[in-house]
Amino acid sequence: MDINKLVRKNVLAMKPYSSARDEFDGVEGLFLDANENPYSNGVNRYPDPYQRKLKEVIASQKHLLHENILLGNGSDEVLDLLFRAFCEPKKENIVITAPSYGMYKVLANLNDVLANEVLYESDFSLDADKIIAATNKNTKLIILCSPNNPTGNSIELDVIEKVLNNTNCLVVVDEAYIDFSTKNSCIKSLNKYNQLIVIQTLSKYFGMAGIRLGMCFANKDVITVLNRIKPPYNINVLTQQKAVDLLENVDLGYRREVIQERENLSKEISKLNYVEKVYPSEANFLLVKTTNANWVYDELVNQQIIIRNRTNEKLCKDCVRISIGTKQENEILLNALNKINS
Repeated sequence: MDINKLVRKNVLAMKPYSSARDEFDGVEGLFLDANENPYSNGVNRYPDPYQRKLKEVIASQKHLLHENILLGNGSDEVLDLLFRAFCEPKKENIVITAPSYGMYKVLANLNDVLANEVLYESDFSLDADKIIAATNKNTKLIILCSPNNPTGNSIELDVIEKVLNNTNCLVVVDEAYIDFSTKNSCIKSLNKYNQLIVIQTLSKYFGMAGIRLGMCFANKDVITVLNRIKPPYNINVLTQQKAVDLLENVDLGYRREVIQERENLSKEISKLNYVEKVYPSEANFLLVKTTNANWVYDELVNQQIIIRNRTNEKLCKDCVRISIGTKQENEILLNALNKINS
């Protein structure tokens, strides 16, 4: 697929902003080029606009090249850049699934792009043919969340590949929760499909929600387009430094603990008389169908335990979403749930 044919014409023709750090990217010298405060305090200089050191670490861990990586101020910025680069306002559209992450529709509305929704099946499986049928000549993006939020289930690779093989647009797979899944990341398919874009985050498994860092993995042509329009210094110095430090010292035991606690919570919550179903999850949360989600939510708030009430989401009537906490937090949760069970 010729990626440039998908790019908005004005974006393809524009001359990107050139910062001082674009024109000289060395680390040594007397820097009088960027109108910075010359007195060192650790953050007086502009950050590397291409996050080279951080990308070295990520590229090594993901077995990719630097040219296949774009970093954003959270995954939401990456998604917004995709809309800005590829979707012509008022003319073109995207395809999303429902229920899923709410920011997809928000960003579509913000960029004045129509979002065509395809419902999951009643068991939260996804019909590839329905996704394909929802596209047309004006479709630029298909966004699939796997594992999906709020349902917790992964989309099978054969479903994603069927969509890739039968559509003429970019296919974005949001893998925010992939580190808790038994399924392989779609990163392994990037060499096979140049229209595939994989988004991951450091907010969940890596425990860096507070520094806001999202990762986009894609064909070099896609990354080139996104670099053309991204803000020059979108990842600040402190975020880059902290991410490098934490990525080089990842606690691999956290994943095992979350999965073990997830299975234990699922088993115990299923015993409650007001719980109709606990859906299988490959994320760090559980979607729970209750007899009355509003009541469950309010009762837990009264005990200072905050969960998400998803009852207004499509296919999620009377469902709540519960994040997996520490072992101690989960014990407190179970005691509170049993308390309102009596």
